Amino acid sequence: MKKMKMYASAALSLVAMVACNSPEKKTDTGGIDLASLDTTALPGTDFYQYACGGWIAQHPLTAEFSRYGTFDKLREDNDVKVQSLIEELAKGKHEAGSVAQKIGDLYNIAMDSVKLNSDGAAPIQTQLQEIAALTNKEDIIGYVATMARNGISTYFNAFVSADAMNSTMNIFQMEQGGINLGERDYYLNTDSLSLDIRTKYETYIGKLFTLAGFDAAVAAQKAKDVLEIETAIAKESKSSAELRDPMANYNKYIYKGFQEVFAGLQWDKYLSTLGIKDVEVINVQQPRAIQEVIRLIKTLPIEKHKAYLEYNLIDAATAYLSDDFVAASFDFYGKTLSGKEANRPRWKRSVSTVNQALGEAVGKLYVEKHFPAAAKERMVKLVDNLSVALGERIQAQEWMSTETKAKAMEKLATFHVKIGYPEKWKDYSTLEIKNDSYWANICRAAQWETADNLSRVGKPVDKDEWLMTPQTVNAYYNPATNEICFPAAILQYPFFDMEADDAFNYGAIGVVIGHEMTHGFDDQGRQFDKDGNLKEWWTAEDAAGFNTRAQVMVDFFNNINVLPDLKANGKFTLGENLADHGGIKVSYLAFQNATKNNPLPVKAGFTPEQRFFLAYAALWAGSVRDEQIRVFTKTDPHSLGKWRVNGALPHIDAWYEAFGITEKDPLYIAPEKRAKVW
Repeated sequence: MKKMKMYASAALSLVAMVACNSPEKKTDTGGIDLASLDTTALPGTDFYQYACGGWIAQHPLTAEFSRYGTFDKLREDNDVKVQSLIEELAKGKHEAGSVAQKIGDLYNIAMDSVKLNSDGAAPIQTQLQEIAALTNKEDIIGYVATMARNGISTYFNAFVSADAMNSTMNIFQMEQGGINLGERDYYLNTDSLSLDIRTKYETYIGKLFTLAGFDAAVAAQKAKDVLEIETAIAKESKSSAELRDPMANYNKYIYKGFQEVFAGLQWDKYLSTLGIKDVEVINVQQPRAIQEVIRLIKTLPIEKHKAYLEYNLIDAATAYLSDDFVAASFDFYGKTLSGKEANRPRWKRSVSTVNQALGEAVGKLYVEKHFPAAAKERMVKLVDNLSVALGERIQAQEWMSTETKAKAMEKLATFHVKIGYPEKWKDYSTLEIKNDSYWANICRAAQWETADNLSRVGKPVDKDEWLMTPQTVNAYYNPATNEICFPAAILQYPFFDMEADDAFNYGAIGVVIGHEMTHGFDDQGRQFDKDGNLKEWWTAEDAAGFNTRAQVMVDFFNNINVLPDLKANGKFTLGENLADHGGIKVSYLAFQNATKNNPLPVKAGFTPEQRFFLAYAALWAGSVRDEQIRVFTKTDPHSLGKWRVNGALPHIDAWYEAFGITEKDPLYIAPEKRAKVW
């Protein structure tokens, strides 16, 4: 499904968003929920089943979900908290222009199914007419900018973020886009499953055109035109794994030089329509894809491009129109691609919209009600301890030279840590929420966000800006600012428990902290120096040594069958797998350091070391449909939950010791074959 464009730099996150409440614990289990275990399974045969089998059995997939795990449950619980905050405002009368009025009114508009169904396709008709009125190809690039201002990406994506080689300054950036299935393989693979998806996608495109008022025959032709353009762009686009190369994504041009290299479109018109003046430099992350867009616009008939723009508009608007549009979108993106059987209820979709449009305004309310100061204080201590442990792990690596270690320690010392919420909140005073149409409000919200992002071009990077809202249960590392961020909502069970001991908290939130820290030294993050600049600061020998050790992880995951006919993508998931690997090792060392003078007792029959690994594994409990496994394998740089346990832990020596795993166990990997990076 086409998402309204959200701007962010190259942040590396922990996982998809989520959050929750601690379960009731009748006895002191050290934070471990015993009901989540399946002790009939053997730890050395299937540790994922052993640690998570009980939880999975208690939480079967329902029609609404293509993947349901602890993360999803936590997100659901957190949505209820946010819903309560929003609905309280939605019930009252507020001063016009106030944040309360905007939050409450937008939610009410999103929930008004009677008006939405009465309006039908009317909210997008003016924009469809504007596209129909385009008379020449020179008009195309200008309208691409108009759509971008409304948050609708078309042939490519454009945004402002930090210059990778001058991280203190923001520059205008362009990257490949234009393919609404999200991954090039969907367009290019010739297996029966891919062919079936493309056929159903073409049918879906035609369905949207008919819902928007086009004749069936016209709609069918427009669907073919759209698929032709998207397929052509896909052929010249990089794969998900190829996009992980920061150096290859850095192609900076002086604006005049850019116009010469990418001649054929009126870039002055594009930028002025977008609302940008005096652009001095542009980074084109994937030049080949942009060159293909230029070729397509120059060579294909204008009617094909008008069909493509019309489809991108309708597809972006489906979630904000009448129920027949919503249903059509869900039937393809939800059912066909992901295997879901039922859409989310309207209130959940409405909460998501308000969170997206007025995220920090909602976040401020969330923090005031749900974020205790004590949680932040304990988190600060954990981060400090993890930082010390990562430093020890760096110094202990015999394969790394003294020179590279010194620079790595400098980078670690300059980590910018964000916990809970931003010190300065976004100002939404210029965003207008009116009672005209849901789609009109979404466009105004996107215009506000686009203008906010583009206003930064040529200006210094604000290192205090947050790329996630406080109510998001996630975490991230941003190499451009060398920062690690832990929003308020992640500091809840099963990530964090104020009542649990260090074995649990280091196994859960401690690994999350270590995971984000390790991103600073993964296959991408290690290419950025302490100041956030894309720069080679490793010796050639150390870089080669790192790559050799990382390749062990690539090869291991490449041999995992996620489905009988589908293997994991070790190259694509390398960064997240390395972050899991480093996060576990670093947090385990920090846990040992924290408890060496006051050893923890056995609780509920489990040693402290065992509880550490059980707490980690519990984060990934869940079930996922086969269709969604295919989507994740193509588009998600994180490994599937099962393999973040059964794929990660067999490379950790301490796990073998904690559970007595031997060469007789199926998960056993000989010591010399285990990944040894950190």
